[in-house]
Amino acid sequence: MNVRSIKAFLNNQTLRPIIALAMLVGVGVSPASRALEVFACEPEWGSLVQSLGGDKITVYVATKALQDVHSIEAKPSLIAKLRRADLLVCAGADLEVGWLPQLQRQAGNQNVQGGDGVFFAAEAIETLERPTTVDRSQGDVHPMGNPHVHLDPHRLQLIAQALTERLSKVDRGNEAAYRSLGAQFQSRWQQAIPRWEQQAASLRGKRVVVQHGNFSYLLNWLGMISVATLEPKPGLPPTTSHLTEVLQTLKTQPAIVVLNAAYQDNRPAQWLAERAKLPVLTLPYTVGGNDQVTDLFSLYDNTLQLLLKVSL
Repeated sequence: MNVRSIKAFLNNQTLRPIIALAMLVGVGVSPASRALEVFACEPEWGSLVQSLGGDKITVYVATKALQDVHSIEAKPSLIAKLRRADLLVCAGADLEVGWLPQLQRQAGNQNVQGGDGVFFAAEAIETLERPTTVDRSQGDVHPMGNPHVHLDPHRLQLIAQALTERLSKVDRGNEAAYRSLGAQFQSRWQQAIPRWEQQAASLRGKRVVVQHGNFSYLLNWLGMISVATLEPKPGLPPTTSHLTEVLQTLKTQPAIVVLNAAYQDNRPAQWLAERAKLPVLTLPYTVGGNDQVTDLFSLYDNTLQLLLKVSL
C-alpha cells in the first residue's frame, strides 16, 4: 500500500471509529480501564461517592452549597456533563424534579435514564414526613417523603452501603476497590456516630424555629423540636403575616434559636429573631456550606459545634 492509499484509508469516515478503537487497544487503554464518570446532583452526594470511589471515578457535582437545589436551571453545561456520565447520584424523592428530568431527556444518555445507572439516596432508606395525600394546596410537598436525607448519620450509613453496592455493580472490574473503600468509610463513620451523639446529648429536647424542612432529619436524630416554620407552606416564601403568627407561637412555645441554611435568604429569620429576641444560626447544610466544611465528616462536626454554641 503506497502513501496515498494509506492516507485515503485513514481518512475514510466509515473506518475512523474502528481505527480509533484499534489505536486504543494498541496502547492498552480500553473503556473498561477508564475512570467511571459520576454526575452528582448535590455536594453531599459528590462527597460521598468520591469517598467510596477514590481514584476509580471522576465526579462532577451539578450544584453548589449556596444554591437552592429545588430550583436549578437545566443549563447546556449540565447537559453536556450528564451526556458523558456512567452513573447519576442524587437525593431523589423529587428534590430535583424541577430540572433533572429535563437534563436526562436532553442528554440522551441511556446510562443515566434509569436502572443501575441512576442512584437516588432516598430510595435506600425510610424517609420522614411522607404525606398520606398530596395536592397543590399543601405547597411543595414531596409524595415520597422529605428528600433532605443526608443529615441523619444512621440513614447516611445505609445510603453509603447501597451506593457501594451500586458502584460495584456498574463497574465490576473495580468491585474489589469499591468494597475496600466502602469498608474504610463505614469503619470511620461508625466510629464517628457515637462521638457525635455524645457531644450532642445536651441538645435533646431543645426547641428551634426553622425556615424549611431541610433540617428535619438532623432534628429528628438529635431529639430537637421544631416549634414553627417560617414558610407558611413548604416551598412558599415567608410572609409578614405568617411571621407574625410564628412570633405569637413563640410566646407559648419558646425556642432557643432560629435556624436557616447557608443557601437561604436570612432576612425572614432576622425579622423574626429581632422581635423574638432570639439568635439566628446559619448552618452549612451541605459540604461547602462554609469554609470549615470540606467533607461529610466535617459537615457533622461543624454543624454540632455551631448548635452547641447557641444552646449553652
